[in-house]
Amino acid sequence: MKYFTHIIGLLFLICIISTATAAGAERQYAPDRKVDILHITIDVTPDFKSRTVAGTTTIRFAPISKPLEELKLDAIDLDVSSVTSTAKIEAHTVTDDAITITFDPAVRPGVETTVTVVYEAEPKQGLYFRTPEMGYPEEDTHLFTQGESHEAPNWYPNYDYPNERSSSEVICRVPKELTVVSNGRLVSEEIDPDSGLKVAHWIQEKPHVNYLVALVAGKMKKIESKYKDIPIAFYTPASLIEYAQNSFKDTADMLEFYEKEIGIPYPWDQYNQAVVRDFVAGGMENTTLTILTEGTLHSDQSENIRSSQSLVAHEMAHQWFGDYVTCKDWSHLWLNEGFAVYYEDLYDGHKNGRDSMLAGLYSSSKSLLHSRSEHKPIVYRQYRHADEQFDYRAYGKAGWVLHMLRTELGEKMFRKCVKTYLERHALDCVVTEDLRSVIEELTGRSFDRFFDQWIYHGRHPDLKISYNWSQKDKLAKVSVEQTHKVDDDVRLFHFRTKIRFIIDDKIVDREIVVDGRQHDFYFALPKGPEIVRFDPDYGLLADIRFDKPTAMLYAQLENTDDIVGRLRAIDALKKKRDKKTIAALKGALNNDPSDKIRRNASSALRQIHTDDAFDALTDSLSQPDARVRQQVVSDISGFYRSESLKLIRRVLRKEKNPEIIARAIRTLGQYHDKGTRKVLLEYLGSKSFRNSLADAAIEVIRRLDDSFFIEPLRRTLSENERDFTSWGFARALDTLAHISRNEDNKTKIRTFLTGYVNHPKRNVQSGAIRALGTLGDSKAIGVLETFSGDDPSNRIQRSARDALRKLRETKQLVPDEIIRLRETIDKLSKETEKLHNDLEDIKNRLDAKEQAAKAKGGNETSE
Repeated sequence: MKYFTHIIGLLFLICIISTATAAGAERQYAPDRKVDILHITIDVTPDFKSRTVAGTTTIRFAPISKPLEELKLDAIDLDVSSVTSTAKIEAHTVTDDAITITFDPAVRPGVETTVTVVYEAEPKQGLYFRTPEMGYPEEDTHLFTQGESHEAPNWYPNYDYPNERSSSEVICRVPKELTVVSNGRLVSEEIDPDSGLKVAHWIQEKPHVNYLVALVAGKMKKIESKYKDIPIAFYTPASLIEYAQNSFKDTADMLEFYEKEIGIPYPWDQYNQAVVRDFVAGGMENTTLTILTEGTLHSDQSENIRSSQSLVAHEMAHQWFGDYVTCKDWSHLWLNEGFAVYYEDLYDGHKNGRDSMLAGLYSSSKSLLHSRSEHKPIVYRQYRHADEQFDYRAYGKAGWVLHMLRTELGEKMFRKCVKTYLERHALDCVVTEDLRSVIEELTGRSFDRFFDQWIYHGRHPDLKISYNWSQKDKLAKVSVEQTHKVDDDVRLFHFRTKIRFIIDDKIVDREIVVDGRQHDFYFALPKGPEIVRFDPDYGLLADIRFDKPTAMLYAQLENTDDIVGRLRAIDALKKKRDKKTIAALKGALNNDPSDKIRRNASSALRQIHTDDAFDALTDSLSQPDARVRQQVVSDISGFYRSESLKLIRRVLRKEKNPEIIARAIRTLGQYHDKGTRKVLLEYLGSKSFRNSLADAAIEVIRRLDDSFFIEPLRRTLSENERDFTSWGFARALDTLAHISRNEDNKTKIRTFLTGYVNHPKRNVQSGAIRALGTLGDSKAIGVLETFSGDDPSNRIQRSARDALRKLRETKQLVPDEIIRLRETIDKLSKETEKLHNDLEDIKNRLDAKEQAAKAKGGNETSE
């Protein structure tokens, strides 16, 4: 009875927390702008040894509409030594996340004022060091910054929201042998005679938003060129410069294409790209200075398998979409990211042909349609943190919406609308209605419904299509049914598209409008068509089920004028297992002009999974295109048989491309024999670019789950840590834990993993903590508890929390329900303590004001 009562009490507390959580997910809007920030100057001196910065930041501003009594600046864990201003400051207060400056008298609207803050910082985010003390090569010592979404206040005070723009200056003082790159143009670079430091002074004269302020400094090398009169350069850590050209080579061509396609000249002084080690994302589009992950670099040996085209094109497109115009708040993030995704696609079409672009859209649509069940719209305000908005809605789906718009408007009108939108809102903030209003103005058409169903409501249509031919009536019947669930979040869709009939190689197109649950369309034709295509121009994001005769699929597969039709035919044919289908797919694998078709045909043969399909793949192993060759190797391994293993070992002996070798290694995870052990040990100790072959071997070791590899893997990690990327090393630690989890004595491995829990590389530290959870040794609980916490933004705390949960579940100290209840109580206790402190703070403030009022009243009486 006591136990039951305890559970009821816990459930009651959970209800309280759930209610509070739901209430906390309130709609988010841009904050009020009390001041117009005109210019910000950041003067920093980094200390690479201590990983700290000393800074002086000056902000020039003017109040907008009301006298300004207080100016609040975002500032996270800054050690502030002084705050001065051209206005009279009554006082200033510094908390963990802000500096509040009180003026007396208040600053009048329109009066330009400056505030200067002198401080030191040891940033946990926002500014990242990469030094020998952290395990990085000494010759690559550097730092970089990351502002989006709200990291900038970790290294300088600012107003940190995208509804404000200002010009900026960055002055950085470093040892004279280091390189400094920032936004805009380099004003000067000279040696300070007093400190001996190089003082690099950069200025960004056109206004941009705060999260785009950026700095890279360190032992960097560069390659450079020009597009027209615009300087362009590509920086890497010194040891990686030999790989820079592969990623830099298309930069000038991209600038030329974007200027023509967008209709707006590149709007900034120059364009620099900088690769850094262990970047926090794939890339970041800071104004004139894009920062990229080192993972984009690749060697010539990878042939055409690896490319930086997609990443470089995406980040460059942001210089117009995101930098030149910027979303006003995070609910409209798609105006930044969706445009960058789609113009990345358009550049692919420019460089590699329209078929490549359409195949890319088809690939992204499959992910969007089949992996996403959420009904959240693209414009969505009920988020807790801005980072939650950076998902498939703002990227892939938004890019697809722009593709549908371009299809609906036509290329010429779409360009005109985009150009006008950018011109009208140049160097300003935008919301979705700004784009819609331009489109309506220039076309004279209403786009309310389009934006309502695709932007302000969720999901996409699910369509069931059927076709029937009546020879007697010479009528083709095409039925269209919307089968998705309709509710307040998802509507029935209204769209127009085409039905295409191909008769004796002639195209007959008929336009249709779908505006209800179900439609039957009839078309008079001279004879039965060989091919029927729904949405032949591929301008509709929809999950389409269209069952059609096999003969029609074969004809569709052979139609080299229609890449999406061929892709759809492959997806339908892979459900069949007959010899004729296999022969058709084999023909596509070896003869189709598109590598996308050839790769999809290979995958389809793997899924058919018959002896004939296997023979078709083995006959097709010799492929001149490395991308197709890699796919065939992977698909052959999808058949568990001795012939597969022989072919994979032959690939490992003869193949020169490291990407294909790595793929071949990864296929060995189903073969538990001495030969596999020998191969994996060989590659475990091998040297390769970014340690890719050893990484592949370690993935297989995890799948084999063979304790034989415990000591070889531990020794490799101990002796060759510097050969690994930090992510690769973290995964390897978890693999070591995984294959050791069933050992009777885990002390040696636990001790080894514990040696990395304070590693200066955050990725390695997090990986070691997670690995302790994977190991399943309850003796690690005490260590993990020292790292655990409830800060959702702290990756180390999250890793420790997850590891502890694993250990407690493994140990089965208490039922799962009690574990979760205990975690809930801990969370509630902390929230209650915070609430108590907040109430106590409010009480103290009121008491202080009451005492001040009494004192003032007493003084007036005595007077």
